[in-house]
Amino acid sequence: MVAAVHSRLAAVARPHHGAVEALGLLALYGIYELCRGAVDGSWNVALRHADEVVEVERSLGLFLEADVQRVANTLPGLPPLLGLAYITLHTSATIGALVWVHQRHRNWFALVRTALVASSAIALVVYVVYPTAPPRLAGLGIADTVTNHAGVNLNSELLGSLYNPIAAVPSLHFGYALLVGTAVVSLANRRSVRVLGALYPIVMLFVIVATGNHFWLDAVAGALVTGVGWLVAYRLVEVPRTVPSLASATA
Repeated sequence: MVAAVHSRLAAVARPHHGAVEALGLLALYGIYELCRGAVDGSWNVALRHADEVVEVERSLGLFLEADVQRVANTLPGLPPLLGLAYITLHTSATIGALVWVHQRHRNWFALVRTALVASSAIALVVYVVYPTAPPRLAGLGIADTVTNHAGVNLNSELLGSLYNPIAAVPSLHFGYALLVGTAVVSLANRRSVRVLGALYPIVMLFVIVATGNHFWLDAVAGALVTGVGWLVAYRLVEVPRTVPSLASATA
């Protein structure tokens, strides 16, 4: 029975035609957003969990989110850029990476795609079990950079109906960035592209913290969830034996 289920999952997980993959991922993303938005978490519980995150960070000497935002706000033009990056970079970079892997490194696509799907599924469970307010909504004096500088009101009724504002733990912005960056570093042939892949998670970490959308520990949770998702994918997908030679082809 277990073997049969595993075989069926493995068949579904294998690479498909680009159009099929695009439609499938679009459908799954829609389901993910609907499920995340439907989670009816309590604000009081979410605020208490945010306080718990802050308490742990204080004990570790990591509660520096307000300082990071303060420094970012002193640089002319940076806050709007960070707000725009928070809105667009997460989706565009992830889609771009998936298309790149599908077109240039097809043997690895199933692993990367399945890891993303598994990570998202695990994150949904955590959002239900541990709803957490982001720093910008936790009464910590941390501003909402996206709303204040990028012209997009994250607290509007329209956006509030499309996403769950108290789903800060884990940060899939960082989790996806870590997965994308790892894939690019592992598969790209050009050194410049590999450097960009290595820098991408670092840039995303700065973006999510400086905009007031995540704590440092949210990013740690995102990394852990993505790591588990990667392990799940390894169990479901046949992994190629070798990584493409860095001396062959282009990125």
